[in-house]
Parts: sequence; C-alpha cells; structure tokens
Amino acid sequence: MKHRFIFCSILSLLFLGCKEDVLPKPKAMLRLDYPEAKYREINEDCAYFFEINTLSSVKENKDCSLVLDYPMMKGSVFLTYKKVDGNIRELLVDAQKLTYEHVVKADGISPKEYINTDANVYGMFYEVSGDAASQSQFYVTDSTNHFVTGSLYFYAKPNFDSILPAAAYLQNDIRRIMETLRWKK
Repeated sequence: MKHRFIFCSILSLLFLGCKEDVLPKPKAMLRLDYPEAKYREINEDCAYFFEINTLSSVKENKDCSLVLDYPMMKGSVFLTYKKVDGNIRELLVDAQKLTYEHVVKADGISPKEYINTDANVYGMFYEVSGDAASQSQFYVTDSTNHFVTGSLYFYAKPNFDSILPAAAYLQNDIRRIMETLRWKK
C-alpha cells in the first residue's frame, strides 16, 4: 500500500509537472506617435534657405553648417554647406562615400533621386535600413555654386526596430527640407 501511494504520488507529479516550457516574453516596444508636422521657413545668413519642422531647434555652426535638433526624438539632422569651386565631382563622391560607409551595419540602402529644375535643386536621398548609425543621408546641389549634405543621427545605440517611428517621421522632414530648399541669389 505504501509503495502504491509513492507510485501514485510520483505519477501525479509527472503529469502535473509536464507543462510546456516557460519562455520569457520579449520586451515590448512603445508605440510612438508624434504630432502632425508644422513647418516654418528658416532663413539664416547663408546661401540657402528651407522649411523646418517647428519641433526642431536650429543650432548654427560655422560656414553655414546647421544642426536641426529634435529633443523629443533624441535625434538630429546635421547639414553641411560647401561652396562648389570646380570640385563638384569630389563633393559628389564624398557624399556618396559617406552614405555607403554605413553598408557594414545596414540591411539596405535605398537611393532616391531628387530633381527640381524650377528651383535649380538636384540631389539624392538615401534611406538606410538596419542598425546603421545614420538612418538617412542626402545631398542637394545646383551643380555650379552650392552643395549641401545632410545626415540623420540618433543619440542612442542603433536599434532599427525601436527607432523606426522616429526615423520615418524625420525622413519626411528631410524630404521637406529637400523640397523647400532654395538658393539665395
């Protein structure tokens, strides 16, 4: 009788203990919603002007290079201005080289050509997917006098899944910069 009780106890423990393995749940990512973008013209004492999102603040560096800071998203768009002085080929190569340096960590780089003949603005927009340091790069030029490059960086370790909403929002702002950029006469 005692053996039968022990056998039944062990058998019931085996049946009760044979559940699926407990797996930890993955960390959830917050859903990030940002306000609808509102734009205003930024007209620094530079050779170009454009519209920026009112959520950003402008910090001017030397030589008309600007930083558009987005504290809510912990990111910035860095703009660099260079005068074209017979060196358009070198400027184009440098801008493209900067973008493709991210290919090591990026899952893909998608280039999109931008042409606005009315405003004499031509360029490329690069969307970088994956855990690269920069999620977007671009350049615009008039091919004879002005050249502007831009890069989007976040103040966090690259994790594409978690920064994707902010990256998509800021990529729209970058497109707006390209679309509204004009050269001063």
